[in-house]
Amino acid sequence: MGRFTHGRRIVGVIDIPAELAETQSKILGEAGRAFIEALPGRAADFLERWELRRTGPSMYGMCALVLPVECADGTAAVLKLQHLDEESAGEPVALRAWDGAGAVRLLRYDGTTGTLLLERLRARDLSGVPSREAVLILGGLLARLTSAKAPAGLRTLGEAAARMLSEVPVLEKSLADEGERRLLRDCAAAVREVVAEPGDRLLHWDLHYENVLAADREAWLAIDPKPLAGDPGFELLPALDNRFDASETLWRFDLLTEALGLDRERARAWTLGRVLQNSLWHIKDGEWELDSDQVSIARSLLAR
Repeated sequence: MGRFTHGRRIVGVIDIPAELAETQSKILGEAGRAFIEALPGRAADFLERWELRRTGPSMYGMCALVLPVECADGTAAVLKLQHLDEESAGEPVALRAWDGAGAVRLLRYDGTTGTLLLERLRARDLSGVPSREAVLILGGLLARLTSAKAPAGLRTLGEAAARMLSEVPVLEKSLADEGERRLLRDCAAAVREVVAEPGDRLLHWDLHYENVLAADREAWLAIDPKPLAGDPGFELLPALDNRFDASETLWRFDLLTEALGLDRERARAWTLGRVLQNSLWHIKDGEWELDSDQVSIARSLLAR
């Protein structure tokens, strides 16, 4: 979801940021519009059902409405209302497995709607921390989070990698530049070297600087996982891509692999796999050129 943002609101029983409504309609179409239409009633229902009192204005990210609340016992929390899909369904599974160790603590969850009650963290993320210090913090969190074995039932990296490799021969033809087509083939070749051992660790999948918030019980905690089971090397790209600096690519990569105790060649292959995944999504969205920052990252790793 990334950093939560206050925005102009649609007036109703519960204030819904108009930007969230626009994003959900664009991404999910009719399902997104239905989600937004149901939000006021859903929010009111859970405020009553879980005995919560609102304590501030609504916030939002790419796919969720978040309400600051206070529980009946005075505990400060946030109510997160989101569209239930394959990614969001795994969030409570991961949060329960981590049980607050390096990640926000899950207080309650409703499996029918995907609604979560989470401990409240501070409204400060790593985007304001100097780059190298932020990478160190993020690496430490990743090492803790990926030390856990993935619970059964999560999406797996093995399935994702097999799907990627099957799509490359067709989708690469959509790229206008031969150099980018060759880059996709090189990324796919790297993935083929490791696909037989996709790993079994619990991955956050989206741990970038805005998904790490300051907290009271620990200095920093991860939020908003989109979990899957796999190799921790697949976790590194967001830290290389966000706040992108080409001169820091290899420094960040080396620091992260050391912090997580990873074999560099395997981590390199899975990071190229993450570039491949994003690039294929890019093509499916109708883009005929790849993301320049991720192209730069892939080329730096391939040149090692």
